[in-house]
Amino acid sequence: MTHIYFNPWLERYKQPFGAVQEGTMVNIWLSVPDQETAKVYLIVRKEGSSSGQKNFLMEPASEDRLHFQVKLEQGWGLYFYYFKIIRESDEYETIQYYGFSGQGGEGQIYGSERDVIPYQLTCYQKPEIAPKWYREAIFYQIFPDRFANGNPDRIINHPKKNSFIYATEEDQPLYIKNHQNEIERWDFFGGNFKGIQAKIPYLQELGITALYLNPIFEATSNHRYDTNDYFKVDSVLGTEEDFRSLIAALHTAGIAVVLDGVFSHVGKDSRYFNRAGLYGEKSGAARDPESPYYDWFTFNHYPDDYKAWWGVADLPEVRKENPSYQEFIYGDLDSVLSKWTSMGVDGWRLDVADELTDDFIAGIRKNLLAYQEKILIGEVWEDASNKIAYDTRRKYVFGDHLQGVMNYPLRQQILDILKQSRSLQDICQEMIRYQENYPPDFYYNQLNNIGTHDTERIITMLDDSVEALDQAWGLMFMMPGIPCIYYGDEAGLTGGKDPDNRKFFPWQSIDPRLFKNCQKWVERRKTYHVLKQGEFFPFYSQSQQVFGIIRYLKDSYVVYAINLSDQNQTLHVGELSSPRAYQGEYDVLERIMEGEVLAPKGSLFVSEVN
Repeated sequence: MTHIYFNPWLERYKQPFGAVQEGTMVNIWLSVPDQETAKVYLIVRKEGSSSGQKNFLMEPASEDRLHFQVKLEQGWGLYFYYFKIIRESDEYETIQYYGFSGQGGEGQIYGSERDVIPYQLTCYQKPEIAPKWYREAIFYQIFPDRFANGNPDRIINHPKKNSFIYATEEDQPLYIKNHQNEIERWDFFGGNFKGIQAKIPYLQELGITALYLNPIFEATSNHRYDTNDYFKVDSVLGTEEDFRSLIAALHTAGIAVVLDGVFSHVGKDSRYFNRAGLYGEKSGAARDPESPYYDWFTFNHYPDDYKAWWGVADLPEVRKENPSYQEFIYGDLDSVLSKWTSMGVDGWRLDVADELTDDFIAGIRKNLLAYQEKILIGEVWEDASNKIAYDTRRKYVFGDHLQGVMNYPLRQQILDILKQSRSLQDICQEMIRYQENYPPDFYYNQLNNIGTHDTERIITMLDDSVEALDQAWGLMFMMPGIPCIYYGDEAGLTGGKDPDNRKFFPWQSIDPRLFKNCQKWVERRKTYHVLKQGEFFPFYSQSQQVFGIIRYLKDSYVVYAINLSDQNQTLHVGELSSPRAYQGEYDVLERIMEGEVLAPKGSLFVSEVN
């Protein structure tokens, strides 16, 4: 090495890789030419610590490397570090700094300390050991109004006043809005609990072992993120007894149930706010300043000007720091969480986790610890390890908060790969950055998706290509984390942004090609243990336009590669790159893939079990 160099993704420069538990000893090496003429300092700062910045003099370790062993003894949180290189001669002193390049792995030299971007080192309190059922699950996300109606003749339960019902299940969803662009009347297809229960054989055929249900509680809208009553299921979906029956039937079929917890806001017409008076003329915060719910909300001018989620008047924001509200949601007795979790719900997905305080999330987690084998996942769209929301660094990944997050970045990475809208090197580096920043168990607990109710339909994004969707499944199922299928993606539902991405399930016209491809990947995930537990690294060849993923354990390997070009590509391991691969992994690739030919736009799945 003839120049200053550091790469925390390589064992030669940092051990262990990635996030570490508090109290762990971390070894760091830096390559410096002519080290005998230099003084080199490792500079470390623990965020939020009163100790300030610490400078550690590095010691020679070999001809070209300096070493320092640092113990993370200031507790859990984020540590930031970089290097300071001082060279002195008889005439002058030169100072250089080496820090994060903005991409990851190999860093860069800085001339000024104020310009240095430091490396991040995540230090967590304890591992987030998820229930075994969760780590082995194949999830399926259902938007309840749009999946299935189990009533005779498809009669719709309790249609809501001032709403409309579609004539057929094949109708295109449509919003009716007023001049202020507000939704004037909510639309319903009438999907319900009995419908989901009736389709359990279909879910089993696909290989599903867990459901994530969009909100089911009483609400005004079809999406039900505007909760009206947390203690009641929405009557369009059925009765509480219907829901109990559904849970029992799902559990009998070996399928877990995770509910959507929407706790940052409520509906404007909820019993807690009651702007329209649906729950009585003198009930709720907007109609009675003496209401027990009054302190849950922030009024700028009573009663018509109030703090709302992202300024949406339909969704009054709740003060999460209010003790009464906290007790209501996650208290030990008679709370929202206690009711539904005691009923048999297997976990919760927290809507807009950024809008919930860390203490609020910790309270929810503490409630769930009273039960066996429950999971808590958060909706976080960015890197959850260093997320800042409302000027506060969030504690999602450090322990006793979230156990994992929805992996929205993966969807974009997969789209960028298949649409070739970003360099393969950039995508690989981004993948490794998330792996580096997340504690290992948290990383493997992510709920992976290529589509949800908040995104365009994946096949529409892939220009209706059956082959590209198969490859998107492949990339998702190959990644560490738990795969989650958005209802209808496996059947051929198309659509752009909401409401087009929320069509009714096409029970009469399921695309058999898409279904079989999805089913194939579900079966692979179940068959190959390495896809649940194995180590991971991505690889690529920019010149050949080849991208791949290898997962491995001591006794097994699975490799998946995609040819993104329009001509045959013969794989030669010497032409492949990876931000983090070691020689042993290249040896595996060479043994099981060297010389394989990939057809244009084609893919290859290879496994080896010793």
